[in-house]
Amino acid sequence: MKLVRKNIEKDNAGQVTLIPEEPEDMWHTYNLVQVGDSLRASTIRKVQTESSTGSVGSNRVRTTLTLCVEAIDFDSQACQLRVKGTNIQENEYVKMGAYHTIELEPNRQFTLAKKQWDSVVLERIEQACDPAWSADVAAVVMQEGLAHVCLVTPSMTLTRAKVEVNIPRKRKGNCSQHDKALERFYEQVVQAIQRHINFDVVKCVLVASPGFVREQFCDYMFQQAVKTDNKVLLENRSKFLQVHASSGHKYSLKEALCDPTVASRLSDTKAAGEVKALDDFYKMLQHEPDRAFYGLKQVERANEALAIDTLLISDELFRHQDVATRSRYVRLVDSVKDNAGTVRIFSSLHVSGEQLGQLTGVAAILRFPVPELSDQEDDSSSDED
Repeated sequence: MKLVRKNIEKDNAGQVTLIPEEPEDMWHTYNLVQVGDSLRASTIRKVQTESSTGSVGSNRVRTTLTLCVEAIDFDSQACQLRVKGTNIQENEYVKMGAYHTIELEPNRQFTLAKKQWDSVVLERIEQACDPAWSADVAAVVMQEGLAHVCLVTPSMTLTRAKVEVNIPRKRKGNCSQHDKALERFYEQVVQAIQRHINFDVVKCVLVASPGFVREQFCDYMFQQAVKTDNKVLLENRSKFLQVHASSGHKYSLKEALCDPTVASRLSDTKAAGEVKALDDFYKMLQHEPDRAFYGLKQVERANEALAIDTLLISDELFRHQDVATRSRYVRLVDSVKDNAGTVRIFSSLHVSGEQLGQLTGVAAILRFPVPELSDQEDDSSSDED
């Protein structure tokens, strides 16, 4: 994401002009745009024209519109963002108050104006415009007959390919059908890796599986690379890291990222940090439940006691339609930071973010036990507004 212009007043009203450069920038934009904002961008509009003879025709024209945002739609797989709203600025093709949908496009700038820019949104802009926050981890989570090829970016886990091949069982004295199917499966996974992983950017490829599947697959892949003189795979062999996972399903990626070997290798990535924070929370919940809270009211009470060491919160909560509720989450984040606590904002498109969402989307690891708060509320999940 490229920041073109930033003009925010002392009362936190103002506007920023940004240029999305990568598909993931659309995800950042989705988290920036809220209902009630003003969005100005280039778009295509179908316009009806009437000739001097009275015949009516239509053609598509490119124009720049300013909309008051009413609805936002994001396609996470295609990384496409559509914003619907009413026109609030004079335009030769579109009447004031007319509805229009703008599809934001890569490498085409837009201007977003808000009456109130909060700290969470401003921090996301900083992260999105920082080149260090680029996607640099890929993962192949597999079992016999099933594999997911994923890109793990700072803000989301993107499934780039799903490979499924029916593997017949081994039969006594005859394993040929099983071996042929397995070879066909491995070959399809190799093709998916070559098609979807950019080794110029990716610094580590996790190959995760139960049993010996990962070892057998890597042996096959590099034997074939030698036979076919595949320089890309051979030159990047050191980037492949084999780790254990319980299955070939996408959710097993969390186990792979939790592996100590992986954690040390990916210590500078946001995804690994999220996974570690959630893992620490679960351990605390198991061993010292008085120091692990979840649910908004519980966490707010812990914050009032200045007890929060680490706040875990889902970015989904900052997209809440109700301004007062959204402001409540922002106040919590600001307060924890002011009290020298650490704030981890989880992406709802990461596996770890999905798991945090099941815990109401907000949780906290405390500096010290606060047992009286646990006694006040037996079921913290009821706290979620």
